[in-house]
Amino acid sequence: MLRFRTSGNVDIMVHAAKLVFINHLRTVASPSSSSANLRPPSTSTRSMNTSFDAQLHHLFQQKHSLRSKVRTSLKNMDPVLKSQQDDAIQRVVLEAPWFKNSSNICAYISCDALREVDTSRIVSNILSNYKTEDQGHLQMKKRLYLPRVEDKNSNMKMLKVSSYDDLVLSSMNILEPTLVDSSGNPREDVMQATDPVDLFIVPGLAFDKFGGRLGRSGGYYDMFLKNYQELIKKKNWKQPLLVALSYSVQIIENERIPTTPYDVPVDALVTASGFIPISSVAFKYCH
Repeated sequence: MLRFRTSGNVDIMVHAAKLVFINHLRTVASPSSSSANLRPPSTSTRSMNTSFDAQLHHLFQQKHSLRSKVRTSLKNMDPVLKSQQDDAIQRVVLEAPWFKNSSNICAYISCDALREVDTSRIVSNILSNYKTEDQGHLQMKKRLYLPRVEDKNSNMKMLKVSSYDDLVLSSMNILEPTLVDSSGNPREDVMQATDPVDLFIVPGLAFDKFGGRLGRSGGYYDMFLKNYQELIKKKNWKQPLLVALSYSVQIIENERIPTTPYDVPVDALVTASGFIPISSVAFKYCH
């Protein structure tokens, strides 16, 4: 891999982002024992690899620059405006038919330190959404799955929770599900669930009007969503609605966020102004 001279922190972060991207490649590439694959690369192959690496480096520099700009905008966001947009965004979600009609939802617990759109009312609504059965047992109308980071290699799980008691603070001070419930039983992993997810509510750092989503460089959501898409194909399930929550300062107007083939686009955005459909899946909910 080529090394480029940039400022120290930028070089380190870009290099780390490239390693995450390469990790994505390894998950879809199948190793071969063919002798042809053991031969030294030809001059033309080395030239192509060098060109690819240069393009990849430029792309990740663009992403790093955009992340810096959006982080600054979020840091300078007026607290009153932020609170108003938090309330408006969550109200849009809670009143939307695509939310009300969803039975299985993957969402996230917002983190103040990351300046993510607040999800406390959304999560509380789902967790308090119970019905009483004839036997006197409580059963959730909606199933909620929340993320748990597994390692530094972009691996993440979505585990079922039924209350805030199911959550603990991670090393990054983010609330995550415990691996086992109060009875010591493993929590249901959405990848092993018998029913498909209807709705994904995802965070992000920046978004465009074309479905582009810029994460925080870890690659966790893109890796997970790619794996879930493979599960959908295998099970022949319908595509879930992928919705991102965004403050106004996170929207990149009239431009596209630089992406790789391993960045998963969103179907719609929810801002304080309302629901913004992007994909054909999302437009179905506008009729």
